[in-house]
Amino acid sequence: MDRTAAVSRETAETAIDCTLDVDGEGDVRAETGIGFFDHMLTAFAKHGLFDLTVECDGDLAVDDHHTVEDVAIVVGEAFADALGDKRGIVRFADRSVPLDEAVASVVVDVSGRPLFRFDGEFSQERVGEFTSAMARHFARTLAVNAGLTLHAEVRGENAHHEVEALFKALARTLDDATRIDDRRSGTPSTKGEL
Repeated sequence: MDRTAAVSRETAETAIDCTLDVDGEGDVRAETGIGFFDHMLTAFAKHGLFDLTVECDGDLAVDDHHTVEDVAIVVGEAFADALGDKRGIVRFADRSVPLDEAVASVVVDVSGRPLFRFDGEFSQERVGEFTSAMARHFARTLAVNAGLTLHAEVRGENAHHEVEALFKALARTLDDATRIDDRRSGTPSTKGEL
C-alpha cells in the first residue's frame, strides 16, 4: 500500500512544496527560513517515522504566522491525501511525551471530522524566531486540513521544551493512529467510511 502524497501551495504570502510518506523511516528535510520551526518539523518526522520534505519561501519580513500556518495546511493536506479512505488504520491514539519539566499530551481520532481543543499556555512568547503560540496554531491547522479530531495539552516552564514536547506527542500519536492493523479489512467505522 502506497501512502504517500505531494502537495504544493502558492499564495501571495508563501510558496510551499511538500512530500510525505506516512510509512517512512523519519527522513526529513525542512527548509522554512525559521530555524526553530525546521527543528520542530524534523522532530515531528523523526518521532512519527514519517519521511517528510518541506520547502517554504514565506514572507518572513512580516512575521512567522503565514509560513507556519501555510506549512500546516500543506502537511495536513498531505496526510489526508496519503491516508485516502483510511482503510485498515488503527484510527484512535493518545500519547504523552515529557521533555525535562514539560509534558505534552495528544489524543487523536483520524475521523475526517476536524475538531481541535487545546489546554495550556507557553511560558515564553518566543523561541528564537518562532512565536510560541504558533505551535498551537500549527496543531489546529494541521487537524483541520488532515481531518483530525485532536485534543492537546501542554504544561511546563520553558517554551522550547513545551513546544517540542507538543510536536513529538503529535508525531507519536499520529504514527500510532495511522498504523495499519492487519485485523481490519475495511475502514474503522460503523458507517463504513470516514
